Amino acid sequence: MSTATFTSPELHHDSLSPAARPLAAVTGAELQAPLIQGGHVRYANLDYGASAPALTVVSAYLNEVLPFYASVHRGAGYASQISTSVYENARNIVREFVGGRFDDSVIFTRNTTDSLNLLAGCLPVVDGKHSGEVVYLDIEHHANLLPWQHVPHRSIVAAPTLAETLANVREALAQGGVSLLAVTGASNVTGEILPVKELAALAHEYGARIVVDAAQLAPHRRVDIAAADIDYLVFSGHKLYAPFGAGVIVGRADWLDAGTPHLAGGGAVREARLDSVTWATGPARHEGGSPNVLGAATLARATQVIAELDQDEWHAHESAIRTHLVEGLKEIEGVTVHQIFSDTDPADTIGVVNFSLEGYDAGLVAAYLSAEHGIGLRDGRFCAHPLLKRLGLPSGSLRASFGLGSRLEDATRLIAGIKALKTEGLGWDYVVDSGRWVPANDHRSYPHWAPNTPGTAGAAPCSTD
Repeated sequence: MSTATFTSPELHHDSLSPAARPLAAVTGAELQAPLIQGGHVRYANLDYGASAPALTVVSAYLNEVLPFYASVHRGAGYASQISTSVYENARNIVREFVGGRFDDSVIFTRNTTDSLNLLAGCLPVVDGKHSGEVVYLDIEHHANLLPWQHVPHRSIVAAPTLAETLANVREALAQGGVSLLAVTGASNVTGEILPVKELAALAHEYGARIVVDAAQLAPHRRVDIAAADIDYLVFSGHKLYAPFGAGVIVGRADWLDAGTPHLAGGGAVREARLDSVTWATGPARHEGGSPNVLGAATLARATQVIAELDQDEWHAHESAIRTHLVEGLKEIEGVTVHQIFSDTDPADTIGVVNFSLEGYDAGLVAAYLSAEHGIGLRDGRFCAHPLLKRLGLPSGSLRASFGLGSRLEDATRLIAGIKALKTEGLGWDYVVDSGRWVPANDHRSYPHWAPNTPGTAGAAPCSTD
């Protein structure tokens, strides 16, 4: 097949832009995507918000550590000792990365969702009853929404402005009886950043603690939990440029040491008997079974790389891409860029842009961009159903997300793809297969080890009712 190339006159005068090149090298940056019309093009990855590609430094570190992979905490052998050392040191690295207090627990989990479910099992209980409610906003990702529905809880409707929303939070906390305020650090739908330091102060003013879902925030902004007085912080390696799906919760040990063990099993106990058990305290209490050694190790290594970034350069790179994309999309008739709060400062947004195209199903647009332009982005309801309904998007929208490995050309290609759809229409026939839009008669070749049937993966759970 021939190889398709992409050039854009807009890029010539942007050659000095802080986003003309990737800020950091990521694995798969030059991946070639097959086009439905024939040929290949560099894959424009605009789906960092779902899973970010691994930093090449992290991939190299993985290859270095992998020969030493063995069981941790349970072996006297050389490899086991090395693995145990790497795993336990990862806690110290992550604690330092988020500005943790010396006595904060660092517990490795499967992901952010797992971390929040763990914390839900550690809420204080007095005389068999929870001693307070969990309060959360209606803009949360399901990870910071569903775990609290099994305990006493109260939701707050976010107001049209952030200022009004903070007032609503204060009012809810002032009613009393709140043990925990659960908030996102940055919306996974729109990228808007919430003032977590101010929210932490509000929670503490009324005797509550705060947990911040930093799954989206941590890959884009440094967080200092001691300086912001955050009680618990959770985030995921797969969004932070690390493979192997590890998550983490960092925070005050008292609730965690007294809570219900998250995984009942080996390593989580001091003594097990046939009909009773004495549980361990510390991270071991919640890390039953064999832990994800490589996931924790690569997560820790990724935090070290990110910690070394120049903050101004980092934010300028991301801001340049976002500004270019938002301005370009707004110039296209029928495109709406969505946000939650009317008073959001553009500086307080991460590399996420949410938009819709009038007259087109979001899933169809995503399939078209992938098949005909080699662009990957997310469509659906982003595991944030209440928020999508509030935004008037009950059937979903489109989300472009980017990060350290992105470049201005990715945004330019997306803008060009939407313009082409508006002016030329679809260049191929598309059908719905297992709930997803896919090209009809798709004969593109895929790696020999991959199933050659991309449409049979089924619809994403967050895109269907």
